Amino acid sequence: MSVGLLATKLGMTRVFSEAGESIPVTVLQVGPCFVTQLRTKEKDGYSAVQVGFGGMKARNSTIPQIGHDAKAGCAPLRHHREFRVDEKTVGGFTLGQELKLDTIADHKYVDVIGTSKGKGFQGTMKRHNFKGMPASRGVERKHRSPGSIGSLCSNRGYGGGLKKGKKMSGHMGAERVTVRSLDVIRVDAEKGVLLVKGPVPGANQGMVIVRPAIRLYRSKARKQAGKK
Repeated sequence: MSVGLLATKLGMTRVFSEAGESIPVTVLQVGPCFVTQLRTKEKDGYSAVQVGFGGMKARNSTIPQIGHDAKAGCAPLRHHREFRVDEKTVGGFTLGQELKLDTIADHKYVDVIGTSKGKGFQGTMKRHNFKGMPASRGVERKHRSPGSIGSLCSNRGYGGGLKKGKKMSGHMGAERVTVRSLDVIRVDAEKGVLLVKGPVPGANQGMVIVRPAIRLYRSKARKQAGKK
């Protein structure tokens, strides 16, 4: 796994290609990020690079967190994330090193990881895309109900308790979502702005993780290899 960068989602807009095609894009303010800790197998049992992002006032942080960032020569940072890598990759980083957008500027596709918007407690039609009950004349007014669940009271079809994984009403959203293989449309390394095609999870001003695409879709893999 490669080391990713932390970014702020600014919002969505559109840009036009040279052929005049309208492309919907999400604007990401990437970095600057700082290496706040290097983990090794000898000391920690695994190899990883910890990256910090987003300055904050010391009075809004905690004493342990201030001391942790101070070891790397950084002011208090709001977000910290670890990226598992091998020992050779860890050796290529130094404590307090600044990471900017130019580290992933050469990649055509990236993965974006964020926390989706929370929808609260929702019914089955919105949460699982159920079609609902019949709504014709004479039907009881329970059109948005999930229907019978008694036939799945256990894995064998009877007994107490529902079958695990039964789709029912519940909390929707506010979960980690990864969007794979997004096209990189434009890169402004000086301003740290990255434009990727399509939407990314989370609300505006939310924190997301940007990393080089780990697994490409077949069509994009052929395009990257120069095949038709």
